[in-house]
Amino acid sequence: MRLQVLLGVFSVCALAFSPVAEGCGPGRGYGKRRPPPKLTPLALKQFSPNVAEKTLGASGRYEGKITRNSERFKELTPNYNPDIIFKDEENTGADRLMTQRCKDKLNALAISVMNMWPGTNLRVTEGWDEDGHHSDDSLHYEGRAVDITTSDRDRNKYAMLARLAVEAGFDWVYYESKGHVHCSVKSEHSVAAKTGGCFPGNSLVTVEGGVQKLMRDLRPGERVLASSGSDGGGALLYSEVVTFLDRQPAARKTFYTLGTARGANLTLTAAHLVFVTDAARCSRHALAEAFASDVRPGQCVLATPSRGDEEEEEEEEEEEGIPLPARQGALRGRLTRVTWVEVREATGAFAPLTRHGTLVVDGVLASCYAAVDQQWLAHWALAPLRALHRLAGPGQGTGTETGTGTGTGTHWYARLLHRLGSALLDSSHFHPWGMAADG
Repeated sequence: MRLQVLLGVFSVCALAFSPVAEGCGPGRGYGKRRPPPKLTPLALKQFSPNVAEKTLGASGRYEGKITRNSERFKELTPNYNPDIIFKDEENTGADRLMTQRCKDKLNALAISVMNMWPGTNLRVTEGWDEDGHHSDDSLHYEGRAVDITTSDRDRNKYAMLARLAVEAGFDWVYYESKGHVHCSVKSEHSVAAKTGGCFPGNSLVTVEGGVQKLMRDLRPGERVLASSGSDGGGALLYSEVVTFLDRQPAARKTFYTLGTARGANLTLTAAHLVFVTDAARCSRHALAEAFASDVRPGQCVLATPSRGDEEEEEEEEEEEGIPLPARQGALRGRLTRVTWVEVREATGAFAPLTRHGTLVVDGVLASCYAAVDQQWLAHWALAPLRALHRLAGPGQGTGTETGTGTGTGTHWYARLLHRLGSALLDSSHFHPWGMAADG
C-alpha cells in the first residue's frame, strides 16, 4: 500500500510541468516550511562517509596529476567567488583552480558559512597543487580537493565547518587536524546520472531489421530489440526508443562486465538493473531484477537465441509449463550462466528508455532502469514520460538538457524522480552507490 501511494505521488508530480512540481520534491516547497535539521559537528579525525577517500563510496580513485601543460588542465575552472578567501601563498592563483563539481560544492559551503556565522567567510588554504606538496596520489593534484578554515581562523568553529561541508555535498570530508578541514569530490568522469545506470558508447544494440548498431549512434525513434514483458520474461520484439535518461558521450566511467557461457558479455554501470536467476535454479520462473554489482558467476541471464536453439528451447518451456499458444511464434531469450565478472573503464554513458522498459545490449537482456531495486516501480514511475512521448513524438520535449533526446546530460525527468525518490522512499530500495554517485 505504501508503494502504491508513492507511485501516485510520482505520477502526479511528474506530470505537473510547471514549477509547482518542485514543491513535491525535497527542500523548499509549498505549505509549511520544515524546521532546519539539527547539525552535529564532526569529531577531530572523523571523516564522512566512513570509508576511505579514494573508494567508490567516497571521492573515487586517483586519476593522475594535472599540470598546466596537460590535456586535462581544461577540466579545471577558476573560482572567483567574492565570499571565499583564497590564501594563495604561491601567488599563482592555483588555489582558485578546481573542477566544476568542487567549485559548486565550495560555493554552496560559502553560503552556509555566512548563514551560520554572520560576518565570517569561508577560507581556502590549499586547492589545486602544482608544486608536489602532497602525497603522490593526492586529489589536490586533480583540483578535486580543498583544505578549508574560516576567515577568522577560529578553531572552535572547525568541527561545525566540517559538518557544513558534508551538508554542502562534498563527497568526502575529513576533520583532519585542529588547523583545517579537508574536503574532496568525485571526478567529473565518474559523476554519473544520479540514477546511476548507463551503458558504454561501444555497446551494441540490435535495431529493427536485425542490424547491430553502436549505443553512441542510437537515436530516439529507432526500434531496438527488447522484451515484451517489463519484467524481462516476455517474448523478444522491437521497442521504440523514447529518449535518453542520460547521455554523456565523452564521460569516462567504471562499468561491470558480465561474461556468459554463450559469449555474450554485457557491460553496464554498477547500479543498473539486469534480469538474473539465482545460482541454484537456472529457470525463467526464478528470474528477478538485480543490480549489476550484485551479479555473481553461476547466476543466469537471458541472452538472444542463436541457430539451433529452437528445439531445445521448446523442450525447456514445455518442462516449465509455458502454454503452447504463448510459445508459438514467439522468439524468447535463452538462459545462460554468468561465468565471470570484471570491473573496467570505458568511454560514454548512455541510458536509452524504450517503451517496454527493457532492451538487449551486447546480446543480453537488461533493464532500462537503475538505482531503485524494483523494475515495476521504475517502469510505473516513467509512465508519464512515455505518455508525453506518444503525444509529442520521439525526443520532442522529452530529451536531455537540450530538449532533443540527443543532447548531453541527465534528463530533467530522471533528476526529478531521483529527488522525489530520495525524499519519499526508504534508502534500502536504492543502490548504495547510485544514491551517492553517479553510476
